[in-house]
Amino acid sequence: MNAITPAPAERLVRVPLGDRAYDILIGPGLIARAGAEIAARLKGRKAAVITDENVAPVYLDALVASLQAAGIQSSSLVLPAGEKTKSFEHLMTVCDAVLTARIERNDAVIALGGGVIGDLSGFAAGIVRRGVRFVQVPTSLLSQVDSSVGGKTGINTHHGKNLIGVFHQPDLVLADTDVLNTLSKREFRAGYAEVAKYGLIDKPDFFAWLEANWQDVFSGGAARIEAIAASCQAKSDVVVADERENGPRALLNLGHTFGHALEAATAYDSRRLVHGEGVAIGMVLAHEFSSRLNLASPDDAKRVEAHLKTVGLPTRMGDIPGELPPAEVLMDAIAQDKKVKSGQLTFILTRGIGQSFVADDVPSSEVLSFLKEKHPQ
Repeated sequence: MNAITPAPAERLVRVPLGDRAYDILIGPGLIARAGAEIAARLKGRKAAVITDENVAPVYLDALVASLQAAGIQSSSLVLPAGEKTKSFEHLMTVCDAVLTARIERNDAVIALGGGVIGDLSGFAAGIVRRGVRFVQVPTSLLSQVDSSVGGKTGINTHHGKNLIGVFHQPDLVLADTDVLNTLSKREFRAGYAEVAKYGLIDKPDFFAWLEANWQDVFSGGAARIEAIAASCQAKSDVVVADERENGPRALLNLGHTFGHALEAATAYDSRRLVHGEGVAIGMVLAHEFSSRLNLASPDDAKRVEAHLKTVGLPTRMGDIPGELPPAEVLMDAIAQDKKVKSGQLTFILTRGIGQSFVADDVPSSEVLSFLKEKHPQ
């Protein structure tokens, strides 16, 4: 792999996984340079671009032109947008498109889109021919700071979110910050929840920096690039320490156990709740539950809620439009979560801001009682 020097306005985060190490480039104008960046790192000269109907009209032509200019032959598949695309049906569609394009092991599947496209395309790249090269071109803040990094791929089933998938690391991540200017305020806020998460896990100084600088992150420029780079570095550090989530990588799921249950409860209807919003509510619930268990001060939960509410994120179950199923149904979704071990509930709890830890033996009775207390009945 050739060393690439980032442009002055860019940041480069290296994910050092031995012979599977890869770069995350963060900065403006990267889609226009994607072909050159890919050609400098990968031997193959064919690519299958997977995207969705929202992203394709805006960015697909520019990416294809960039690939062509670099001598990379490409084909494209445009899928429906939304969480429901992470399904067996669409996985088969992607696999068939990759095989039809005669993508070989040194060629690449390129995910151009948000977390849904990245997770689905990465899963296909991991299983077609038992693994082909994979490039992430994330187009949402959430995917740039979270799902595009670390190699988790997967689809949803009626049993829950991301329960079927593989670990398949990308070979390159190109986080073009220009694309974030076209996001809706809601989408950007949802991604910001994952940025805040890194501070709440183990970087209290970063969380404090976000409290002071969040407006600059939202408005763009150097603060936005800095926040994305800090988030990617934080995730890289955790992934390198525990690639397959056997230990500390589980900390990245702060807020996700509650959040995933709420997503399932809304049938992954983005009109009601998107992933980052579920994580925001979940992080407040995780801090409140920690306080209930006398692990942390209630002031920490109030501080987390205050910041997330200030940036415009939902922080309560009652903020979700429409009715939610009973607490018992939410509890069933939690019991199906990937982080359950030997039937014991595993939660990411906290002893304070930036002091999260893995709790492997949380009593289900305590969780159910807490959910009933917080449920907006």
